[in-house]
Amino acid sequence: MAKRILAAAALVAWAGAAGAAGWQSLFDGNDLDGWRQVGGDAEYRVEGGEIVGVSVPDSPNSFLTTRKRYGDFILEYEVFVDPLLNSGVQIRSNLNDRRVVNGYQVEIDPTPRAFSGGIYDEQRRRWMYPLSRNEKGRRAFRNGQWNRFRVEAIGDSIRVWLNGVQTADLVDDMTANGFIGLQVHSIKEPEQAGRTVRWRNIRILTDDLEPERTLRDPEVAEISFLVNRLTEYEKRHGWRLLWDGESTAGWRGAKLDGFPESGWTIDDGVLTVEATDGGESTGPGDIVTLESFSDFELEFEFRMTEGANSGVKYFVDPALNLGPGSAIGAEFQILDDERHPDAKQGVDGNRTLGSLYDLMTAENLSTPGRAKQFKGIGAWNQGRIVSVGGKVEHWLNNEKVIEYDRHSQMFRALVAYSKYRVWPNFGQWPEGRILLQDHGDTVSFRSIKIREL
Repeated sequence: MAKRILAAAALVAWAGAAGAAGWQSLFDGNDLDGWRQVGGDAEYRVEGGEIVGVSVPDSPNSFLTTRKRYGDFILEYEVFVDPLLNSGVQIRSNLNDRRVVNGYQVEIDPTPRAFSGGIYDEQRRRWMYPLSRNEKGRRAFRNGQWNRFRVEAIGDSIRVWLNGVQTADLVDDMTANGFIGLQVHSIKEPEQAGRTVRWRNIRILTDDLEPERTLRDPEVAEISFLVNRLTEYEKRHGWRLLWDGESTAGWRGAKLDGFPESGWTIDDGVLTVEATDGGESTGPGDIVTLESFSDFELEFEFRMTEGANSGVKYFVDPALNLGPGSAIGAEFQILDDERHPDAKQGVDGNRTLGSLYDLMTAENLSTPGRAKQFKGIGAWNQGRIVSVGGKVEHWLNNEKVIEYDRHSQMFRALVAYSKYRVWPNFGQWPEGRILLQDHGDTVSFRSIKIREL
């Protein structure tokens, strides 16, 4: 039985024969038998024992895909990419009704963003595992050199190593099998035409995978998209569902003794506040947890309708405001920035999506200069709030958009010039409840989970 591969030496056996111990070569170095081209018009050719992809103008993304489909596997390959060209390798991918490739893509990114080894969902949900939460992984890619990838797709787990460094640990169950594809990305600038990406030593293992699995790096975050379910890793590390996906257990109305009798619905694992008049808590009202929290990591998914407004609040004290309006607490703003007027109110956009409402403006802190990563109206987006020792972060689709110290003089100054100045020690209380806001628009939530730190 093959020995379990240690993380520090994950790719030591790279140079072994492709067919050894059950490995199958996907490319013999001579021709493209077993492959087909779909999508765009980039050129694919065999040159010096390598598959060479060449960028062309006025073409959508191009893919050279295996004719065979794969489910569970360990895939290894080497890549050499021009620094001006983006690329990737599709796994468990398929063609949709329009013959367009969709599915998981292991990113090849030579730009300063440095997301090589991250996982993008082509034509579906966009970034699933950006490297915003893995700085060590962002340093693994070597521009101007051959880079070695190892992808372990087993069950609902997809893990990636780049040059022996783990870059991604994704859990997702949307697609169980599909083809493997080599991407030449579409280009925008004329100087990008004729640029090349090269692959070699492409091999796959499909049987007896468990003994060959690489030990995961404990410093690399597992990111899960399982709906209303915890992974075994999450359970071991203290996560629990804050909403069970089925009932109102653990929640009540912010200004009620029980859960609102109407206006909040539960259907097929989705918790939805229904539209009323667009006002703040003028319908069924906010709902809050029965428990209070201090240091925590909270994750949730939300889906907005067009023009919607809502929010997730924390450090909430429901007793502070028993009159009209929402309960009082710090807020991760949920807003359609394009259509809701609140986006243009406040100061410098501090009421936009992901912002610390009325206090700080959300911006992409993980990759400065890039826009916030919003997956769109009607799509599920992921929010994350981390509170540790007074330090608080907001994350939108796994990219950091807010960070602050709630005990700092700067935070107190922001509060002093905001709508919250009338509430003594706003945001600095030792603990508080989590709140889902009714702002009169239809907004849905699911996969709400928390771990106390």
